[in-house]
Amino acid sequence: MRPVALITGASAGIGVELARVFSAHGHELALVARRQDRLTALADEIAASGRPRPTVLALDLEQRGATATLAADLSARGLEPAVVVNNAGFGLSGDAAKLSRDEQLAMIDLNIRALTELSLTFVDSLARRRGGILNVASVAAFLPGPGMAVYYASKAYVLSFSEALHRELAGRGVRVTTLCPGPVQTEFQLRSGMKLPAAAKMLELPAARVAQIGYDGFRRGRRVVIAGAGNKIAVSLMRFVPRALLLRAVARRGGAGRGD
Repeated sequence: MRPVALITGASAGIGVELARVFSAHGHELALVARRQDRLTALADEIAASGRPRPTVLALDLEQRGATATLAADLSARGLEPAVVVNNAGFGLSGDAAKLSRDEQLAMIDLNIRALTELSLTFVDSLARRRGGILNVASVAAFLPGPGMAVYYASKAYVLSFSEALHRELAGRGVRVTTLCPGPVQTEFQLRSGMKLPAAAKMLELPAARVAQIGYDGFRRGRRVVIAGAGNKIAVSLMRFVPRALLLRAVARRGGAGRGD
């Protein structure tokens, strides 16, 4: 079995940049997302640079049974994950009571259930390869988010779950890192219609920079990596700000729609 870095949500934004960074550091890749054409284009780009051509797996991880299908496909190709990067996810802007409940439950399926399943399914191969898990959360994980209530809550779950796994799997030689980006100009923001206040825009980082920060933190075995000095300061200050003020500040962010 050949070891690969399995990267979900690899068709756009941070996922694309994570694929480029892992490949540049010598990892053979297995790329997962819904959009076959985008995965193929990325695989072509990486192969053209002289690196091993990534395996492309077009799957909708929201669907029940997708992880079992993915595991069987990898095994049939003689591949096993040495690293799992859970980047796939989406958000919805708007009041929870007004948004589609089906869409919000689908968000939970992808952001929480699929991430949990993928984090646990390959633990044996991760331990054999002395590899690990990089789960992409957000600075949203550190506070509630009126106007994106389920999304913020899903990222809080990712952070809590991943920190616990960091402790539980350390004895098996499996590192678990949570990457928490702040604002990043990707399809997620553009498609969700989020309107960032000027103060938040000052904290924006390019997706490529976020990916490199995440990779470096993962290689060092860091438990939590907050991308960017400004975001680190903001998260540190949150503990001193009354919760009611944080809620009002987050609620001022507008927008409606979906991003993934």
